[in-house]
Amino acid sequence: MSTSELPIHGTVYGVLLNAHAEWQSASALMYEAPYKAPPAAPVLYVKTANTWSAHDSVIPVPADVPAVEIGATLGVVLGVPNTHGEPSHVRGFVLLNDVSLPHSVQAQGFYRPPVKFKNLDGFLGVGPTLLPAADVADANALTLEVRINGSLRQTVDLHQMRRPLTQLLADVNDFMTLQAGDVLMLGLDICTDGPDAGHRPHARVGDVIEIQAPGHAGLGVMRHTLVAAPALEMPV
Repeated sequence: MSTSELPIHGTVYGVLLNAHAEWQSASALMYEAPYKAPPAAPVLYVKTANTWSAHDSVIPVPADVPAVEIGATLGVVLGVPNTHGEPSHVRGFVLLNDVSLPHSVQAQGFYRPPVKFKNLDGFLGVGPTLLPAADVADANALTLEVRINGSLRQTVDLHQMRRPLTQLLADVNDFMTLQAGDVLMLGLDICTDGPDAGHRPHARVGDVIEIQAPGHAGLGVMRHTLVAAPALEMPV
């Protein structure tokens, strides 16, 4: 699948700290300067088009990066402008892998766009298909399974998001209008046990990442392979 055949084409927005576990892990920092209070509205960031990687393609990892963070989530694709924050404006859903450089919430901040961590070339894996909204009774009832080289490393329960889909759309609509084709992630979660406890799963060059939603075959199984980024050729 080439990037021209991707099931998305609009602006892709991520949401910081929407999972209960990650919110709790960062809660003490929220009262420190310069914030001194938790964020009241959804904190969004953009995954620019240079980050998009089609299903079954490779994701390049820079030579000085020993591991990347795997961010399994569900993308909500708008069918019409979200002028009233209603779920009826949703066209469908797509699996996404919001790849990041490992970093702490303290390093990222709450309101500073995390561009240097999240917007490297190829750092958004996009699933193979768009599942129509009519086929999903409740997006937050889905779970996502993350496998690295065939081993289950994380199960993401979308019911654990602080703002479920309806509230998230309404709260975003309070300050901006999502356009038809735009994609809003439901949020990312952290692992609560195992070797990746306290953060999202880490993966390295050579690893094969697979993400699926059991019981929702229409979303397909998203697969990407991490490869070493080609060295930059310096001009002579």
